Amino acid sequence: MDIKAYLERLDYTGPLAASAETLRLLQLAHLRKVPFENLSIHSGEPIVLNDAALFEKIVSRRRGGFCYELNGLFCSLLRSMGFDVAMLSAQVAADEGIFGREFAHMALMVTLSERWLVDVGFGDSFLEPLRLDEQNTQAQGNNAYRIVREDQSRVLKRQSSEGVWKSQYRFTLKPCEYSDYADMCRYHQTSPESHFTKARICSRATPVGRISLSDLRFIITTPDGKRQEQILTNQEEYATILRDYFGIVMSGSPMLTETGTR
Repeated sequence: MDIKAYLERLDYTGPLAASAETLRLLQLAHLRKVPFENLSIHSGEPIVLNDAALFEKIVSRRRGGFCYELNGLFCSLLRSMGFDVAMLSAQVAADEGIFGREFAHMALMVTLSERWLVDVGFGDSFLEPLRLDEQNTQAQGNNAYRIVREDQSRVLKRQSSEGVWKSQYRFTLKPCEYSDYADMCRYHQTSPESHFTKARICSRATPVGRISLSDLRFIITTPDGKRQEQILTNQEEYATILRDYFGIVMSGSPMLTETGTR
């Protein structure tokens, strides 16, 4: 792990000691600099789950990735900096509250004097680590989260703008390795049932909200949930937004339509 190069990728100049404050600042920097994106899936680029391949993609080529890539490499960085980190398996909740498959998502647990839930690969979610063993509400800006115990699992819940609590994912505390996620990583790259194969997405947090490129829709979201949306008309506009707002240059990507077909 080239810690210096990774931290430069994050524009991170904060403390380096393995502390809760360093962890908080690193997660925030990661979410603001490295996009959550599935462009490899739509450009025929295989996703390889090992540190060397992920470092080359995310740090050297300044790309983003989805959960296995972003949290996987972030886990390696944290370990190299002296943190005690475990990869966790999570089941993502559908809109109706039903949880999906095991290993559909990777989250991280960092153990210091307290245990923390860490995640730089779930898109629009908590910006700073959450106390894993805290059962009361944990507020972050306009958002609020709870981690609820459910038998041998924990459920991450987020309060909606209407005040309704909705599950985001369910996870266990059993440590995992890259190989445990291989089947689901393959599924997300190839299955027509995976939401990752249905549309392109590139999204990252900003100091004032979030920006997202969903097929040909460029969306700016403020912390209070207000949205500005621009419909792009051609691949050139798409490539310009991708470069100027996300720092990503893709070569040979097919033309997109408004519905995401190629």
